[in-house]
Amino acid sequence: MNTYNNPDRSTWEEILRRPVIDTSKLDDTVREILEDVRTGGDASVIKYTSRFDGITLDQLEANPDDIAAAKSEVSDDLKAAIDEANRNIRRFHAKQLGPNVYEETTPGVRCWQKTVPIQKVGLYIPGGSAPLLSTVLMLGIPAKLAGCEEIVLCTPPGENGKIYPGILYIADLLGINRIFSIGGVQAIAAMAYGTESVPKVNKIFGPGNQYVTAAKQLVSRDSVAIDFPAGPSELAVMADSTAVPEFVASDLLSQAEHGPDSQVVLVTDHKEMIGAVQEEIEKQLAVLPRKEFAAKSLLNSKMIYMDSCLDSIDLINFYAPEHLIIACEEYALIAEQIKNAGSIFLGNYTPESAGDYASGTNHTLPTNGWAHAYSGLNMDAFVKKITLQEISKYGLFNISNAVMTMALAEELEAHRNAVSIRLRSDDIEEAE
Repeated sequence: MNTYNNPDRSTWEEILRRPVIDTSKLDDTVREILEDVRTGGDASVIKYTSRFDGITLDQLEANPDDIAAAKSEVSDDLKAAIDEANRNIRRFHAKQLGPNVYEETTPGVRCWQKTVPIQKVGLYIPGGSAPLLSTVLMLGIPAKLAGCEEIVLCTPPGENGKIYPGILYIADLLGINRIFSIGGVQAIAAMAYGTESVPKVNKIFGPGNQYVTAAKQLVSRDSVAIDFPAGPSELAVMADSTAVPEFVASDLLSQAEHGPDSQVVLVTDHKEMIGAVQEEIEKQLAVLPRKEFAAKSLLNSKMIYMDSCLDSIDLINFYAPEHLIIACEEYALIAEQIKNAGSIFLGNYTPESAGDYASGTNHTLPTNGWAHAYSGLNMDAFVKKITLQEISKYGLFNISNAVMTMALAEELEAHRNAVSIRLRSDDIEEAE
């Protein structure tokens, strides 16, 4: 990891730059695949699955026999872990379903808001080197709680051409039965445009690599909504002298092992922490099964000493990490000053991996600095809020002057007339 000693603010942007590939070439490649799938449908999806995943599929949708077989292929221990995670995630997300808003803004004018689910949603579950079965819980639970009518799930096929059993098991557990063995850009295209097999959806959810993120952003311009940009994973740890180097190193490695385009950052006001964490990283990295992925990620990662806690907070807010662990004595006070982060983990015994799996919060979070503007995934993402209003004759009389005066100021006479014509009606005087 690269180390920095109290860097000047003018250098923060360069120091904290995320690892990226040439986006101009990336966008051209993604556009070509999107257009091919839009016009070619299933045949194009199968072609790109063969090209990128090395698997030639006879059919794209998982069949009932594969889903049934997955139940016996998932161990009892994993089933128990899934049940616990399912319970906690469901409990936390169910609390987010608030009551409808109702208000009489002025006598005779009633305004309210109703919540309705998005009808058709697409869930993208990353596969590749590590099938993220936990993402099925993170996306599927709120989709089901919201009452979405149709839920389409796409995930890349494994080396044997089949979907990872844990993903099939969780999807079936949640009641998701449209499951497709499609990954990458072609999956986003299939859900955005629809194919002979894959239904077109209204909104696409889920994290992915830079190609998947680019695809989501491109299709959102003209055909489908998306949750938010969610690309390669990242973690910042803010640590003081009370942090445990062994814990900090394990947290940094837990995100670094996602892949070479992930990034981790340590920010500390305790100089000795950097050396201690480096030593622990070397020890723990040596025995990790995915150490090659983690080692490449660490080349893009940073350790930064700041001589004050306030400067550390400013740097974190500038970086806007997807995940933030605050391993500091005054973590509660510091957390109140964090304005930009996807999800925050407080204290020495709150590892980021708890949020990835089973604490209850959602692990689908904005990356690449998007935490400056986006929230992490929550129930609001799966519903629409429709406003309604009902105005009585008396209520219209009450607000008529305000409406007509503002319409006149905007030179929109038809707007003004829509009120004045009602005021001239025979029965308006009865309401006064």
